[in-house]
Amino acid sequence: MIALSLAEIAEVVGGQTYDIPDPSVQVTGPVVRDSREVEPGTLFAAFVGERVDGHDFAEAVVAAGAVAVLASRPVGVPAIVVDDVQTALGALARHVVRRLGATLVALTGSAGKTSTKDLIAQVLQRKAPTVWTPGSLNNEIGLPLTALSATEETRFLVLEMGARGIGHIRYLADLTPPRIGLVLNVGTAHIGEFGGREQIAQAKGELVEGLPSEEDGGAAILNADDPLVRAMASRTKAKVILFGESGEADVRAENVRLTDSGQPAFTLHTPSGASDVTMRLYGEHHVSNALAAAAVAHELGMSAEEIATALSEAGSLSRWRMEVTERPDGVTVVNDAYNANPESMRAALRALAAMGKGRRTWAVLGKMAELGDEALAEHDAVGRLAVRLNVSKLVAVGGREASWLQLGAYNEGSWGEESVHVSDAQAAVDLLRSELRPGDVVLVKASRSVGLESVAQALLDGAEGEVAAR
Repeated sequence: MIALSLAEIAEVVGGQTYDIPDPSVQVTGPVVRDSREVEPGTLFAAFVGERVDGHDFAEAVVAAGAVAVLASRPVGVPAIVVDDVQTALGALARHVVRRLGATLVALTGSAGKTSTKDLIAQVLQRKAPTVWTPGSLNNEIGLPLTALSATEETRFLVLEMGARGIGHIRYLADLTPPRIGLVLNVGTAHIGEFGGREQIAQAKGELVEGLPSEEDGGAAILNADDPLVRAMASRTKAKVILFGESGEADVRAENVRLTDSGQPAFTLHTPSGASDVTMRLYGEHHVSNALAAAAVAHELGMSAEEIATALSEAGSLSRWRMEVTERPDGVTVVNDAYNANPESMRAALRALAAMGKGRRTWAVLGKMAELGDEALAEHDAVGRLAVRLNVSKLVAVGGREASWLQLGAYNEGSWGEESVHVSDAQAAVDLLRSELRPGDVVLVKASRSVGLESVAQALLDGAEGEVAAR
């Protein structure tokens, strides 16, 4: 974080100082909420959780080097006490962002946010010092913490914004007002909470509504291939830049193909030139992610050649997202178990089919959460798609939703032993260990709550490892 005195922080957040001998002492390190991340110069934000109260760690974090605690009650060590720690954290982030000389880039969408954010970060990092959201910390707490990790040297701040309802994106964009806003897509993730795709579009479009005008440098980067996203052009006064495979896109891909290993390749076209890209990531869905990143980078002054080189060399910065590992026996494990929705499930299955040409393929899938009334139809459709893509074997893991996956496959023509429903992760591991052969490709994917990353890890750990109980 940029250096601020405790007195200044207290004024910004509307807090009172307690047990602070010298209010001019500065916070020079990051703002953290995890006591294990404390380092000299830190400000520790004490949140009260369901199981852990951060206030209980106050004495320990100060002993470890924290300058003070941002708290909701006095804690017997240097503290700034506020009515609500989350609100105070947001106010502090807003203050720091206004003082930064950085360009803020914000992105949202139903699928692909984290992968795209990782691509944008790696491309822009080549141009100037860049700070970006770690993992998927894209909510009312994670976003301010990311913003507060920026320093005087930061030139680009890339922030992922998530939403579970109308108004969430507007709140986040108010905390950290972006100059460039990117909307990837409108899908069915969290559709049960939103109530429909139109409501999701309304929520995601809040990002472009608050952008500066084109005259003030604002840019709305929209997916030309998604009608609900493209329609958001009418909701912004910023310059509109379209990306996609559409011929009308300002930044587009041509000659899209997959290599023999399932990695996307294409020719990148921008308003200033064209260049070829061959990605290290897996799956054709990354083409759209790459185009979005390219549109951001081009708007910030990078050439087509610079962007293509950066995209071709970029990897995955976040765990459990199409992590591809080959075992010594030739079995390839694809760990895409961080989360799942219908769009990302379909993309992962198509990537599996491309990677597994000439090899046996396994899709180990669990439920997709928060689909509401669409849950049965969407699980059934994923099961059917696995059959249409000639996946060798579907292993549906878990309860009711998993049974719908397997039933969809059965109704599509997967009879015999081509699909199976197992009760839990350990049963899936036992089945795989008994039947995998050298050269097989195994995709593991489900919503985060299912914890199927344990299946992928058990397969990589060897025959002796057991799945940890959840």
